[in-house]
Order: sequence, then C-alpha cells, then structure tokens
Amino acid sequence: MRNNDSEERQRILLGMGFDNKDGHKRLTKGEDFVLMGGSEATHEKMTETAIKVSEKLAKKGRTIRTASDEELRDIFGELNS
Repeated sequence: MRNNDSEERQRILLGMGFDNKDGHKRLTKGEDFVLMGGSEATHEKMTETAIKVSEKLAKKGRTIRTASDEELRDIFGELNS
C-alpha cells in the first residue's frame, strides 16, 4: 500500500499553451515545473504563475513536490482571484 505522506512524490507542474500562432517553440523548465507552447503572452503568464507558486511554497519550506493538494489549490486560487 502506498503512503503519499512518507514517499517522495513524483509531482511536477505541467503547463501547456495551445494559442501559439507564430510558429515559435517555447519550453521553460524549472526544478518542479515544465511549461510548453503557447503564445508569447500565454507562456509568460504560465512562467510567472509557476514562479509565484514556487516562491509562495518556498516561504513555507515546501516545494511543488512536497505540497499537499490542498496547499496547491489554495495558492492557485489566491493567484487567480
């Protein structure tokens, strides 16, 4: 039986943008996130969001991999309000 609290999570944040019309291939990788595609504006917004999520978690001594589902929902909710 798997215990998510004691095992290392293999969680990452994956962002995919589908509004690219300029043919430019965009890929941004962080320690806990991978962002692909999108227009320049969409990719920039995804990058900004991933960084803000990581920063908010770092203040709590957490990462995307170690955060609970509830913590992530709360942070994304804060950023989208």
